[in-house]
Amino acid sequence: MNKTLSLIVAIFLVNISFGQSKVSIDSLIGRIGEKVEICSKVHGIKAFERVTFINLGAAYPNSPLTVVIFGKDYPNFKDLPSSLYLNKQICVTGTLA
Repeated sequence: MNKTLSLIVAIFLVNISFGQSKVSIDSLIGRIGEKVEICSKVHGIKAFERVTFINLGAAYPNSPLTVVIFGKDYPNFKDLPSSLYLNKQICVTGTLA
């Protein structure tokens, strides 16, 4: 029993330390290189054949975060990202670059 409890606690701590943290879109500065989850409203989308830009938090050019989806990733979506997310609240997870 004691070993099982220790294992569960260890797994929980590893998941916490390697997981992303949910952050506000207004607190992105200083988090470059970190894996984060951000939830915000989509204020604009610019789609091209090979790349789509999704502006979160405000319309371009004042958007604090722009999500980039490359054309090679379009098959991962049930429809083109440009038609799925405009004016919707979304959450994205990734490493800030």
